[in-house]
Amino acid sequence: MVTETSPARRGSDHRRRFFTHLGLIAFGLVMLYPLLWMVSSSFKPTPDIFREAGLLPGTFAPENYTEGWTALEYPFHHYIWNSVWIVAGSIVGNLLACSMAAYAFARLEFRGKKLFFAIMLMTIMLPIHVVIVPQYIMFANIGWINTFYPLIVPKLLATDAFFIFLMVQFIRGLPKDLDEAARIDGCGHARIFLRIILPLSLPALATTAIFTFIWTWNDFFSQLIFLTDPEMYTVPVALRTFVDSQSQTSWGPLFAMSVVALGPIFGFFLAGQRYLVKGIATTGIK
Repeated sequence: MVTETSPARRGSDHRRRFFTHLGLIAFGLVMLYPLLWMVSSSFKPTPDIFREAGLLPGTFAPENYTEGWTALEYPFHHYIWNSVWIVAGSIVGNLLACSMAAYAFARLEFRGKKLFFAIMLMTIMLPIHVVIVPQYIMFANIGWINTFYPLIVPKLLATDAFFIFLMVQFIRGLPKDLDEAARIDGCGHARIFLRIILPLSLPALATTAIFTFIWTWNDFFSQLIFLTDPEMYTVPVALRTFVDSQSQTSWGPLFAMSVVALGPIFGFFLAGQRYLVKGIATTGIK
């Protein structure tokens, strides 16, 4: 039996949805205000940034971008390329190493599998400050300080347990009948991994790549510890140096370069957001 909704009830539902959407929009604007303020401040003269509370610049100063680009010892694109090299190496390392480790935990049977998996998960709880000192001593002994190796090579050893766990959850959701059919055709673990598991794990791989990009691009602490030469600085370290580069901080150029630094993050996220949502959804429901 179909019952019709009364006009009063429909009107009440419309008003509730309207105020719900209005509240969400207001909350979104509050969350976006710091970003909008930074973008607005990048076009203001330095004396006006903290004197004018409004978002619209009273005096338009686009020269902040040209001044900020050349304010440090090297042009700002030099630090961007340093970050690009580290991010690219980290993404490749995590995709290769974490996917292979995840395949081993999800599909292979070996002694101590559950114990090793539990130990791997426990490493997620370790803060970086606990391991940074022994890492620094080890890398100093082999002469890797002030190089990109301490920031890239560990990624090739599957040290990011979060991504291993994410891929394990995704691979466990793939039918094992595909593996058995491939074995009947004579495929070993290597061919099953390369020809079946990896193509089907594209959402999880894309999620790993996006998070690796964002976390590595924004990483400040470890890059500050391992990179001591200004020539090797990345974008976060360069922005921090920007504050100390003059006796009086030029906030306008600093905010301008901060906006430039956010551009690649937004671009990479927008390009892969479809896979990011699918990867998180498919791994979170298993």
